Amino acid sequence: MRRITRRTALAVTAGAVAAPAVSTATALAADTTTATSKGRQVTSGRNPVLRTDLVTRVTPRNNWLVTAVALQYSHRIDLRGGVILPSAFQVKATVGGQTAARTVTRVYSSTTPEVDDRSHPGRPGDLLIIELDPNDSNARAAGIDPLPLDRAYSVGQVADVHTPEGEPVLRAGPFASRNDDVITPVVDDFAAGSFTDSAGFELDFRLYQPEGFVRNPQTRKRYPLVVTLHGGGEVADNNMTQLTSNRIAVTFAKPERQRRDPAFVLSPQIPLPRPMDGPDGTDWTDAKVQAALIELIDTFVSEHSRNVDTARLYLVGLSSGGRGIYSLLAKRPDVFAAALPTAGWGDPSTMDRITHIPIWADHSVDDPVVPYREGRFGKPGTWTLMNALETAGARVTRGEWANDLPKAQFEARSRALLRQARATRSHVLFTSYTPGTTPVNPHLSWAQTYENDVVIDWLFEQSR
Repeated sequence: MRRITRRTALAVTAGAVAAPAVSTATALAADTTTATSKGRQVTSGRNPVLRTDLVTRVTPRNNWLVTAVALQYSHRIDLRGGVILPSAFQVKATVGGQTAARTVTRVYSSTTPEVDDRSHPGRPGDLLIIELDPNDSNARAAGIDPLPLDRAYSVGQVADVHTPEGEPVLRAGPFASRNDDVITPVVDDFAAGSFTDSAGFELDFRLYQPEGFVRNPQTRKRYPLVVTLHGGGEVADNNMTQLTSNRIAVTFAKPERQRRDPAFVLSPQIPLPRPMDGPDGTDWTDAKVQAALIELIDTFVSEHSRNVDTARLYLVGLSSGGRGIYSLLAKRPDVFAAALPTAGWGDPSTMDRITHIPIWADHSVDDPVVPYREGRFGKPGTWTLMNALETAGARVTRGEWANDLPKAQFEARSRALLRQARATRSHVLFTSYTPGTTPVNPHLSWAQTYENDVVIDWLFEQSR
């Protein structure tokens, strides 16, 4: 959790009105031992809230949501096997000038400011996690830009909390606390930066650096580099929504993936105004943007020449990011080891330049934004590009299934397609999603792409 600021400490010290009037007590009232905020036992007396943070999550389909509130108390909370009813707390959110209640679903103590997905969550600790219903209409953390969420949430305790034996743990009170900050797991681990190319054009970017490199920057260990290209909806000046509008970047930086495949993850963002000049001037194919992107990648690799595995540079992109992949691969056919273009479009006349590059493409058959066959701006979609690759000599392995299958079934279909590709020595795979099966919007065909361990494992296996 972020450190307690001097401002927060002063606000709490000046009077407990800054936090809910809560207290703890034990049956041994005579024992007034005081514990630290990381204490080993519940103390008698008051237990003030030190700070309040929102916990957000980047989701596969609903983008960036506020999914919990974390209250940090002065002393450890031990429910002794008891549970806290959701009705003990009330949470309100003020978003876009409108104040409305959030639905509390679970409450439990913890040692870390994060949602515990287990069926029986929590452990004794100085934090209280208040989970919120992600389906609330006011759950979103961003529109086109991140919403101003500082102090946007209030949390009040409206019922006492006791152990199963009836001993008081937290007492309700008249005061509500407001959130000090916003915690977004994984996203918070990306450093923010910018790069100005030799022509003076500036690209903002976010960068995830593998833990081994962070611990020892002098290491000679080499890591893959994953470059993510966002879609048109994330063109902005906030250097954030390329991480939070979908899981294209978060997928590669989450702890379980980094334990398996530690890598650098570079996520640039196209600035406003959005370049929309036609077939070869849209987003990542805009001449200024593409030149800056190429120079950014080259410079990053050069500056980290001791630690980037140049045989394992990967491109991942969705929608106009997929368009950028097909364009960039054709212009730099000897740089990238593999690519994952989703819902993209491109120039079929350039496919003969990239027949040697491993590609796993996917697209919804009923995509209305980037049509599966026709594409956009006079450049055809994925189906037509795969045909052009075949004509140019690549062996394309194709499969079609529903995009709303459970994860296990979805990955089983992907695994079967990969076995088929390996049996025929094919390094280009193409997944089509059956009409009517892509949730929310048929254009959002990437909802399961980045949750698919079979595809991500395949990507990291590729090397030039």
